[in-house]
Amino acid sequence: MDKRYEVYALADRHFYETPDRLADGGQGTAAHLYETARRPVPEGWEAARIGDWLTMTPLGPDGKPAQGPAQGWKIHASATRANAEEIAGIVWDYCVERRIPFKFVPGPHLLHLRNTKYAPRDGSGKFVTVYPDGEEQLHEVLRGLGALLEGFEGPYILTDLRWGEGPLYVRYGAFARAFVVDDRGSLVPAVRDGEGRLVPDRRSPSFQVPEWVTLPAFLQPHLDARNTTTVGDLPYRIEKALHFSNGGGVYAGTDTRDGRKVVLKEGRPHAGLASDGADAIARLERERRALEQVAGTGVVPEVRDWFELGGHRFLVMDFVEGRPLNSFFAERHPLLAQDPDPEAVASYTAWALRVHRRVEEAVAAVHERGIVFNDLHVFNIMVAPDEESVFLIDFEAAAPVGENGRQVVAHPGFFAPPDRRGADVDRYALACLRLALFLPVTTLFVVDRGKAAHLAEVIAQQFPDVPRAFLDEAVAEITREVSGRAPAAASSPVDPGDWPYSRDSMVKAILASATPERTDRLFPGDVAQFSDGGGLGIAHGAAGVLYALDAVGAERYEEGERWLLAHTAPAPVGTPLGLYDGLAGVALVLDRLGHRQRALDLIEAILAERWQNLSSDLHGGLAGLGLVLGQLARTTGESELRDRAADAARILVHRLAEPPPAAARQRAGLLRGATGPALFLLRQYEWTGQDAWLEAAAVALRRDLQSCVTRENGALEVDEGWRTLPYLGDGSAGLGLVLDDLVSHAPALAGEFAAARSGVLTAATSRFYAQPGLFQGRAGMILHLSRTTAPGAGPDRLAGQIAGLGWFSMAYEGQLAFPGHQMMRLSMDLATGTAGCLLALGAALDPATGAHLPFLPPPHGGPSTRFRDPAES
Repeated sequence: MDKRYEVYALADRHFYETPDRLADGGQGTAAHLYETARRPVPEGWEAARIGDWLTMTPLGPDGKPAQGPAQGWKIHASATRANAEEIAGIVWDYCVERRIPFKFVPGPHLLHLRNTKYAPRDGSGKFVTVYPDGEEQLHEVLRGLGALLEGFEGPYILTDLRWGEGPLYVRYGAFARAFVVDDRGSLVPAVRDGEGRLVPDRRSPSFQVPEWVTLPAFLQPHLDARNTTTVGDLPYRIEKALHFSNGGGVYAGTDTRDGRKVVLKEGRPHAGLASDGADAIARLERERRALEQVAGTGVVPEVRDWFELGGHRFLVMDFVEGRPLNSFFAERHPLLAQDPDPEAVASYTAWALRVHRRVEEAVAAVHERGIVFNDLHVFNIMVAPDEESVFLIDFEAAAPVGENGRQVVAHPGFFAPPDRRGADVDRYALACLRLALFLPVTTLFVVDRGKAAHLAEVIAQQFPDVPRAFLDEAVAEITREVSGRAPAAASSPVDPGDWPYSRDSMVKAILASATPERTDRLFPGDVAQFSDGGGLGIAHGAAGVLYALDAVGAERYEEGERWLLAHTAPAPVGTPLGLYDGLAGVALVLDRLGHRQRALDLIEAILAERWQNLSSDLHGGLAGLGLVLGQLARTTGESELRDRAADAARILVHRLAEPPPAAARQRAGLLRGATGPALFLLRQYEWTGQDAWLEAAAVALRRDLQSCVTRENGALEVDEGWRTLPYLGDGSAGLGLVLDDLVSHAPALAGEFAAARSGVLTAATSRFYAQPGLFQGRAGMILHLSRTTAPGAGPDRLAGQIAGLGWFSMAYEGQLAFPGHQMMRLSMDLATGTAGCLLALGAALDPATGAHLPFLPPPHGGPSTRFRDPAES
């Protein structure tokens, strides 16, 4: 579970949205801002709202922002909800008087979101940023502001070095926005090194001094003080970190006095806030009290110690042997197969019912001791090695039954409605668990609780031994209204397989969601669209949605095209360069829609960068860029583009000849593995007729196949070390697409790749996938099955996947839509949402449209008679 999505799910009930729109509707209304943020802008200053910051910049004699240093030592101030208003005022007065640029978080809710438990750790605690001009002014500001803010508290800023005992911190980094391609081929924020070269501006959650920078002497005592706190005197040996959050770490260790295995849980002051404002220490104290109250029940870990170190609190508990309940799905769930064995279905059903009964008994035991758990979900239920007994862990949100309180922390798939209080919160979660044990997609309920009835019907069909009362009682609990109103009705959107009616419905939903008045995005989609350039590209932005609409033959959305043209004149600074993440993809789509000159302008801007340093992959690297260059060379006749495409291909072939680094696991798959370069090299072969490109494509695919494993059911999946993936984007289905294309050109290789293609087909025909999206879900399997030439592929398998996509169908404005990644909100983008499902269904149900992903039409073109099997050489 990616915890970023919870923050982006707060501001809008339908779509992922930036947190700054929660408090003020995105309009900056004064009622939700600090008094300091409502002050008139001083004469000779410029104020601007950028994301969740209010920036204050002094103007020069020409009325333009004064030019300061592009990088250097910056000062951060942290704050609590209680003192933030006062700190903001002090910093404003100090900096305005001295004409020092600064910025601050302008409202209390935005500050709260920066300090929640799962907000990004590199931004945790940062309330104010001050930009001094050089080390002399840095020292002056630290002493001056440090004296003014003496005694103020705030959360520790993990990326920075603390100045004294107050809320001020320092870090060396960029002041002005600059970007560079890093060693992984991604465009990232940058600073200049000692030789003037742009290098990544590292923002890891620990203080670091760049190697070309000398720590100012006046900061050395503060660094020395920071290093005095150690765990060396504790009676515990910490052996590994189990988890990190803004609230602190969770560590596995051993009590050196008796050898007992323990867990140490850390609480940082003023950090890791819950919705009720409780910080990590308050939540840890809450957990200690609850565990002590339910001690001896046999269903919770026992408390062993409670101590303070360096201002942080630590709770020590017995280590609970076993695994979290969610880890059993991958190895036990019978629907992870093409045709589940009825005996396996029955066995799993019996086990799931027993586990649920044990969880109910554990919750009842906790309730009998007067405690509500308040955070029951599959990650907080530990199943013992006997795979039957259960323990409840993580009591940070627990509360006395008598308080009859609301939930303050929750997993989205088990998040109780606001009308549930006290023990009813746990009863709601137990009802969700009834369904999640069989279809772990209950995050859909945060969009529409009425979906529970639909999922219960699916479970009844797939697991015939589940008692109907078991499901009906769950639906009744999930959908009931405490006020006594009738239960919520399940949404009844269009059947995805009912084409073209489903096409028209999805198109209506997409267009109904469009916001051409906004500047950050046109269509709601994944949270990635709020990063630099994310609202433009093919994967998550406007270009991808416009591409899908065009591909399935929908009427042109001219207002959307105008939006994309307006927002690429010029493109925002920092927009990535690649096919799926940036400008190359936008250029491809604009050319397809008839806006050729703008497409060429964007390509010119890309070629002015150091594009040769991009990573090799399809998503944002050379493979994607090379494909676009080659395509535009064909549509425009520009010989330079053809030459640059050939340059990109030669670079990729050179990289493929080098052995991969031994230290790191190599990513595999269509978007980020060697399969993307293979796709480009195949198209380069088609465009030029040169066999060398075809041979190099085979080499690339063999490299990715080395990163795959065959599961017990015969499915070939990409092995990431801690999980295996069948999906189109980063899994084996995307590899299968390009394998099919290779074999269509080189049938002599069909035997070599037969087992792999068969394994991909198995991976693409499971009964269950956890998400609907194109790159990481069932829609990708539909797209693969719609075009594969692998022996054994048939219309029945494709029809089954289309029917399964309906498990995720939701309604938006009465039309068919699909949830995005993590399924906490709907999405309209290509990679994760409705546009991707639309494209996949178009490819499967309406071949006449020719709908397909860029550069991946159905295999065709005839094999090369000149390419020989290597065994014949």
